[in-house]
Amino acid sequence: MKKFWTLFGVLLSTVTMASAQSALSCCAKPATATEAFAMLASNEDFSGGHDAPLPYTYAGEGETIEFKTPDGQSSKAFEIKSNVRSDKYLFVIHEWWGLNDYIKKEAAQYAKDLPGVNVIALDLYDGQVATDPDQAGKLMQGVKTDRSQNIIKGALLYAGPNAKVASVGWCFGGGWSLQTALLAGPKAVGCVMYYGMPEKDVAKLKTLNTDVLGIFATQDKWINPEVVAQFQKDMAAAKKKVTIKNYDADHAFANPSNPKYNKAYAADAHNAAVAHLKKNFKLKG
Repeated sequence: MKKFWTLFGVLLSTVTMASAQSALSCCAKPATATEAFAMLASNEDFSGGHDAPLPYTYAGEGETIEFKTPDGQSSKAFEIKSNVRSDKYLFVIHEWWGLNDYIKKEAAQYAKDLPGVNVIALDLYDGQVATDPDQAGKLMQGVKTDRSQNIIKGALLYAGPNAKVASVGWCFGGGWSLQTALLAGPKAVGCVMYYGMPEKDVAKLKTLNTDVLGIFATQDKWINPEVVAQFQKDMAAAKKKVTIKNYDADHAFANPSNPKYNKAYAADAHNAAVAHLKKNFKLKG
């Protein structure tokens, strides 16, 4: 009998612990879309699929700016102003490497492609730039959602009350491009996301003020076709328009420093992004 009650006590304890763990699991705050993507940094396959960027120094136009953020801090960014006065802004959001010279080069290309638009490359890493995958993973995992949102909100305030804002980003920045469109509210006029984690909250998607161009890779193991299909379903449920361009390529195929880079696909995707932005900014030509 003593053995029975001992066994019963062990079983009861096990069940109680399991119930408690289950309760904690069900009641825990779910990770946001961007936090879920950041967790990929701990995946060796994901990190191993990103070779360190080749050395590159940007020497074109543009300047570093600084603006206040709603959390009482400030943030720096890289801006290329339009040659004419304009309330049109494109926010460019970096990959997991940070705001490096490659992103400044991308910003300069968009400034050339979109005359009459101010281009601002945001810095969600607050000045930190990674040069190897391990460091990049740590920086991406260390990003705080509130801080990133405050940086974007600060940039929106910098752009001004009459600003028309579009966004583009890759990988880590792809997810944050969509979040930027959500945070921009009525100011949002365009959004391009390259293989970034989509927002899964339909209620949030319902607040979008713009359509979205999603550029994805069918060989991507993380932002895979199933994730993309669910995004399409969620956007349909939110009654928002999304255009999906799938390429038979791997994650980060548009990054020249990545071994999976596909020049032809990258050029086609860029042309699609520019067309989306020109149309939504209502640019001539």
